[in-house]
Amino acid sequence: MKQFTALLLLAAVTLAASSPATAETRKNILFLFADDQRADTIAAHGNPHIKTPVIDGLARAGVSFRRNYVMGGNSGAVCVPSRAMLHTGKTWFAMNTQTLAGEKLMGELLGENGYTTFGTGKWHNGQPSWLRSFQQGEAVMFGGMSDHEKVPIHDRSPDGKMIGPRTGEKFSTDLFVDAAIRFLERHDTAAGAKPFFCYIALTAPHDPRQPPPGFPANYTSRPPLPKNFQPQLPFDNGAMSGGRDENLGAWPRTEAMIRDQLAEYYAMIEHLDARIGHLLATLKRRGLSDNTIVVYAADNGLALGSHGLLGKQSIFEHSMRTPFILSGPGIPKGKSTEAFTYLLDIFPTLCELTGVPAPAGIFGESLRPLWDGSKKQIRDTVFLPYIQVQRAVRDERWKLVRYPKLGFSQLFDLQTDPDEMRSVYDDPAHAAHIARLTAAMKTWQQKVGDTLVLNEGSTPPPQIDLTGKERKTDQWQPGWIVKKYFDPAK
Repeated sequence: MKQFTALLLLAAVTLAASSPATAETRKNILFLFADDQRADTIAAHGNPHIKTPVIDGLARAGVSFRRNYVMGGNSGAVCVPSRAMLHTGKTWFAMNTQTLAGEKLMGELLGENGYTTFGTGKWHNGQPSWLRSFQQGEAVMFGGMSDHEKVPIHDRSPDGKMIGPRTGEKFSTDLFVDAAIRFLERHDTAAGAKPFFCYIALTAPHDPRQPPPGFPANYTSRPPLPKNFQPQLPFDNGAMSGGRDENLGAWPRTEAMIRDQLAEYYAMIEHLDARIGHLLATLKRRGLSDNTIVVYAADNGLALGSHGLLGKQSIFEHSMRTPFILSGPGIPKGKSTEAFTYLLDIFPTLCELTGVPAPAGIFGESLRPLWDGSKKQIRDTVFLPYIQVQRAVRDERWKLVRYPKLGFSQLFDLQTDPDEMRSVYDDPAHAAHIARLTAAMKTWQQKVGDTLVLNEGSTPPPQIDLTGKERKTDQWQPGWIVKKYFDPAK
């Protein structure tokens, strides 16, 4: 009997030692997800015109992935496929991005493996998938956008039903951050609470570009124009007519209009940064910081004057690159990598960090090798497909763009032209780069299941001039924005 008992004890010890983590040792996850934030709007990453001290602190405390991308999208609302890819680890070609039916979701998997899951903020992929992902939730916005001061929100009841909608009584960022703070205040590790996955999907700095009243009190330091500012894109890239994002400012884009919108956009980011500071302070006060992984990322970028565009419906770097910072226990401090990553890599990365086995069949890969030194890169190119009108692939230096409906192509040397202003596609000296990247694009298409037939040549596209084009506002823009940006006199 003693021998049998000893064998049982030995087996238990061996199992515990071999297990990657237990409920007691697993790390908490605080996931902060911004909406429409360009990758170049973080002071610590080289922008001296914006103040982001809290996000800068996350960069100092962890790893910054400086070439992180969303893998394009199948909709002008890029945030829908972006969030679908984030929560499944799959490409948008491999699932129903609207409903996520049949997919194993990040929060769902963590909940099945001993986590308390809490969600607040924007969810753009249907209520059933949210309910599968989160055991608790407050101030959840189902949909793409709203007036930031009139957010339609739902709350999850204890019996698992969504109650609402009701209209939030605060600015969106305050609404969602305060809900997360209340969750953290209730989480009691000393009382045996399970590790948590707390997901905060902010709607800032998505338009309407309306900083909360009084923040900053007087935003007079208007940012400079983007280096690749143009009054308008001189050809229709397939997303110009009928796209609501491009209607948010008149053509041609003027310096004054773009600088005003950038100022409003930056103010929203600075407010977001300050409120994240309150969230992290709560984490520290509750004694949770040392065992919590913090993720900071955004769903896609935004043009805001770059290339004469305002929205994210393009494969240019400003629209496809997103911020991504990872910090917490076991993650080195102050590290930065230029390796290519995707948002869909976050799911398997968190699985590895928490010891939860990643689902079979996902496309994303764990990024741990990039900071532990075992790999310099996960992939040598990045593929950027946008609906049926744009395809791009880039490597360390070169970027090839195809517009199949136009028969038009571009090649950018990102080493000498990081702002993608001078296509060198027609220079015979670059034929080898075009051939190599064309092959890479076809390989990517086969890998992800993209059946779009691409052009291989380049016909000059028809030139357009949208000066004076009639624009219509939408129901979400507050009155002062309508007056400022849609008044014909402007």
